[in-house]
Amino acid sequence: MVSVGHVVLVGAGNMGGALLSGWLANGIAGSSVTVIDPSPSEAMQAMISKAGATHHSTLPDGLAADILFLAVKPQLMEKVLPGLKPLVGETTVVVSIAAGTTLAFLTRQLGEAGMVRAMPNTPAMIGRGVTGAYANPKVSDAQRDAVQALLKVSGPVEWVSSEADIDSVTAVSGSGPAYVFYLVECMAEAGRKLGLPEDVAMRLARETVSGAGELLNRSPDIASKLRQNVTSPGGTTAAALSVLMADDGMQPLFDKALEAARTRAQELGG
Repeated sequence: MVSVGHVVLVGAGNMGGALLSGWLANGIAGSSVTVIDPSPSEAMQAMISKAGATHHSTLPDGLAADILFLAVKPQLMEKVLPGLKPLVGETTVVVSIAAGTTLAFLTRQLGEAGMVRAMPNTPAMIGRGVTGAYANPKVSDAQRDAVQALLKVSGPVEWVSSEADIDSVTAVSGSGPAYVFYLVECMAEAGRKLGLPEDVAMRLARETVSGAGELLNRSPDIASKLRQNVTSPGGTTAAALSVLMADDGMQPLFDKALEAARTRAQELGG
């Protein structure tokens, strides 16, 4: 494990808690982590205590951070950030996982520093997430390595070359799990309309999507190859795909949906 120094985690909700759990499970000493959260869950308090990490409800005097990790909801950032400015020193790197919160906004609130915008997704809670990340020019190679070590505990990390790309990452993977869950809902509802009992249709849809995802994870083949492997010419799958892959099928719908998500991320950033 790369040395990460002293990490101050602000926000121990679902995502912050998932990251903290991953850090501790991957060899980061609890003694090197301070958690700032006004009301962590009982489970989170127990984890912090067991690991030997430190918890404060508010920022104590004299605390310093090598990595300041912001796992705060975007709508709370403007309220929370000014009080964190004393944590940011010349060698601090700030990492934000708040959708739409720009580095310009963070700089106005915290001052000039090495900063990373990262966008994990909710499968991070089971160690199967993916994170897009962008580092500003003030982030050193050593700081980037440390941030990489913290982010990769929840899954692969994809670094992008511009901050604007993070809004696209948000649209594809940050919000992406919701699209998959909705796909399950749609498949189950379509099955119900074909006459299956509602609970049977949901179980079939749920297990089909989770199983296909695991096959995609394990297989060296690209998604289009896996699709072709399932599709017999003139068969039932081909009949369904002729609808889904039509000019007015899934691709233009996803184009429109992801554009809406990216636009909203840009709006959140002001």
